[in-house]
Amino acid sequence: MQTFSIRELRERSGDLSRAAEQGELSLVTRHGQPLFVSVPFTEDLLRAGVHVAMAARLFQSGDLPPGRAAKLAGMKLADFLAYVSAQGIAVVDYDPAELDDELAAFDAAAQRPG
Repeated sequence: MQTFSIRELRERSGDLSRAAEQGELSLVTRHGQPLFVSVPFTEDLLRAGVHVAMAARLFQSGDLPPGRAAKLAGMKLADFLAYVSAQGIAVVDYDPAELDDELAAFDAAAQRPG
């Protein structure tokens, strides 16, 4: 998500519109404080509603954790995760090395006599 100060908008309005065309949210600030969010106008926005589409996008970009995104969407966490998963958004973001370590630990635990 790009951030623009209110003063930058005159010079960077092209950057803001290009970000929207690429489906990116943008944050506009005044004196370093959030003022508003620019939300691209998409079919998802129309279908799901602004709050759900924004929550999904903020979750996808990593700007909101799942619980807060679900709250913004007005959904239970499980319902929100099912929704974003159906939209093709990964609900778990494992580093491949971390996943390999966890799978190796699981295999080692399964092979222990017990």
